[in-house]
Amino acid sequence: MYEWIKALHVIAVIAWMAGMLYLPRLFVYHSVTEIGSQQSETFKLMERRLLKAIINPAMAVTWLAGLYLAWAGHWFSAGWLHGKVLLVLAMSGMHGFLARCVKDFAADRNARSQRFYRLINEVPTVLMIGIVILVVVKPF
Repeated sequence: MYEWIKALHVIAVIAWMAGMLYLPRLFVYHSVTEIGSQQSETFKLMERRLLKAIINPAMAVTWLAGLYLAWAGHWFSAGWLHGKVLLVLAMSGMHGFLARCVKDFAADRNARSQRFYRLINEVPTVLMIGIVILVVVKPF
């Protein structure tokens, strides 16, 4: 059963990361569209569906499966897991920030520039690199 849950965890992580990398990219393009335009409305729909249908469920499955794996594998005392959990909490915070951005765009309240979204798009990548290194290398 452990291996099946691990496979589910990896699948959920891939889906979560795909969404976390794509959503800020949508914001880059949405931030330069005219409010009320057809293009802006299309971006709103894409952002909402990506968040609700992919990113949110993938995050929930990632957390649930990951907590099970940590419990079943007796990893809670492992230093690498503490680091991983810290980075996953940061990723979850980033998720919350992006969800807030979706709401702001939906209400035509975006106050951030295209450049901001280009920079923020790198945060999930950096967090993911740290998480993968901790899980694979287990440096401590």
